[in-house]
Amino acid sequence: MESRPLVVVGAGVSGSAAATEAAKAGVHVTLIDENPVPAAIAGLNVPQFFGQRFSGDLRDRALMLERVAAASEAVTEAKAAGVDVQLGTCVWGAFRNSDSSRMLDGPQLGLANDERSWMIKYDRLILATGARDLGIAFSGWNLAGAVGANGAFCLMNRYEASASRRMVVMGAGNLGLSTARMALDRGIEVAAIVDVSNSVRGDVALRTALQREGVKLYMSHTVREAVGRFGDIESVVLVEIDNNSEPVAGTEKVIAADTVCLAIGLVPNVELLSLLGCDLRFESGLGGYVPDRDDWMRTSVETVFVAGDVAGFHEGMVLDSEIARNQGRLAGLAAAESLGAIGKDEALARRADLQAEAVDSASNEVNSNWASWLQSLVTAGGPDIFVCPCEEVTCAELNDLHPPRRLKWKAERQSRRNLRTLAKDSPADSDQVKRLTRVGMGYCQGRLCREQVSMMLAAETGRDVADVPIMSYRPPVRPLPLKVLWPREEAEQVRRDWPKWFSPPRQVLG
Repeated sequence: MESRPLVVVGAGVSGSAAATEAAKAGVHVTLIDENPVPAAIAGLNVPQFFGQRFSGDLRDRALMLERVAAASEAVTEAKAAGVDVQLGTCVWGAFRNSDSSRMLDGPQLGLANDERSWMIKYDRLILATGARDLGIAFSGWNLAGAVGANGAFCLMNRYEASASRRMVVMGAGNLGLSTARMALDRGIEVAAIVDVSNSVRGDVALRTALQREGVKLYMSHTVREAVGRFGDIESVVLVEIDNNSEPVAGTEKVIAADTVCLAIGLVPNVELLSLLGCDLRFESGLGGYVPDRDDWMRTSVETVFVAGDVAGFHEGMVLDSEIARNQGRLAGLAAAESLGAIGKDEALARRADLQAEAVDSASNEVNSNWASWLQSLVTAGGPDIFVCPCEEVTCAELNDLHPPRRLKWKAERQSRRNLRTLAKDSPADSDQVKRLTRVGMGYCQGRLCREQVSMMLAAETGRDVADVPIMSYRPPVRPLPLKVLWPREEAEQVRRDWPKWFSPPRQVLG
């Protein structure tokens, strides 16, 4: 098994900065990033919400590797510093000795590319896994053309493979405004920006520039439905809402568009942190569950560090990559010092100009209007919205704890059960709901529905969303083709004898 002193997961701004800083301190560093992801995986909305809005270029892996490498100056700088950069490689699992595992020869990661999977050991680990799109269901979001802001950013910037032509953006914070700006710069028409708030929450100068280019703003509006034929979005129906997030009759507006971009919020990617047993806490202003960390970006597991959006996201960071860069440099310094590559005094001297920006990041209430979005979309679209599009679980079925429809039954006793009765018996738990309904168990592995399930569970049971336990993660945290998970050929005996597995042994007649 391969072994590395330091592995950095995520080659964004913060991860690349961490790898470069540690390499300059004399540490042998491996930097891993799953981009570019294969088209088949992107079609499952992994790792981002791509919504089938990518061109055929995504199937040309060599071209995508070239574009991803060229899109990041930070990755180029890391390579120049001697970092071993592995693009197109995902981390599907993280393992260390714990109460349930005592036989591992040190902490390990499960890696995979488009051809094979393997394990790698490490002494120190920096997770700069970023954030993913917050998914909140609306009628028609299961059609091709519903995308997330991070997914759209990846297609437009890293891959240069966006197939969108005319876009409606949901969310008027900095995330939505910056997404609209990038779309316009890439030649994509932005028909409207929609928000449930009564005013634009994002940067004033950016808003003014977008309006000057003809982008219409619809405040106190929500999406009633996305409409399309043959599985693709063709238009979006907006409706005005009142102070209670209720649709106002007669205010519908139909806007022609092939793409609806959810830019409501981002959620830290904590899957690997959860697998490693790092302490997580719910922070409303930082996008959900975030890791506990000290001033050196070290988590509760002393060999694991974090940097960037995975450490907590807020909208001010959308326009300020310097914070993410400094967090990465700080984590790289800390990892290098803990490995003995530099002394404590040198590490303290190097971090002097990083501390204020890297640690003191203010937390805006980035998801303060998430509940308003959820209420308005469900009220406008009705109870038959697919809250989990992969498993086709509707809002009504989630509330009623309805078993998967393919089972075609529901016991009389179970018919009296719902989220509220469940909460009376024991504290409401997302994993319970997942087991009963299969919500969150589809292709995207809960990336589209995880947060809204928690919000709906909290709303129905009268609890704060911070009190709803996080839905558990299990490896592999990325869907892997069987040929990648086990890329070896069958033995000749297995091929010759395999029919015997499915038929009873022949009787020998006397």
